[in-house]
Amino acid sequence: MTGVRQDAWTKEEDELLANVVLQYIREGGTQLEAFAEVGRRLSRTAAACGFRWNSCVRKQYKEEIEQAKQERKMRKKETPSTKESEGQEKVEAAVKSHLSWAEVLAFLQAEEQKARDARRTADENRALKNDMEQLQQMVTKLQMEKESLQKQLAAIQEEYKTLLSIMERARKMVTDSGKPAPNAVAEGVDEG
Repeated sequence: MTGVRQDAWTKEEDELLANVVLQYIREGGTQLEAFAEVGRRLSRTAAACGFRWNSCVRKQYKEEIEQAKQERKMRKKETPSTKESEGQEKVEAAVKSHLSWAEVLAFLQAEEQKARDARRTADENRALKNDMEQLQQMVTKLQMEKESLQKQLAAIQEEYKTLLSIMERARKMVTDSGKPAPNAVAEGVDEG
């Protein structure tokens, strides 16, 4: 039984791939850039888009590809010299990258806040380490006290057993003293 793969390409995805690649060809972009854009839109890798384009889709759009290449050539002839346009692009990029004093100030304030936060975190860490050391010392002290108390308890229990043993012997002696001992009468021991 054959099923449809979950990651199989749909007709709509093939059309999107073709349209984006043709647009990039017309506008002078690269196919790699087109594959990356389609990949973002379809949640696929650029490599998967490139493979699909080269293995299946490109064959279906041969005429459109040639037409897009012709349009790109026509566009190049119409545009002013590349050096002028590159210079203009550099100026535009410089204007865009020019930072205002407010942006610089905001950046510096943010960095200062990060430094304050880092110092505060370091101080908190030191305090927590001190607390932890004190707690460890307290645990050690309590363990020593526990061992001492266990030894004392063992000694007291031993003394208690000894005391019980003595009391038991004394009780037996008292109960036995109320009865005449068979050997005691024979020996002439005075029971008093």
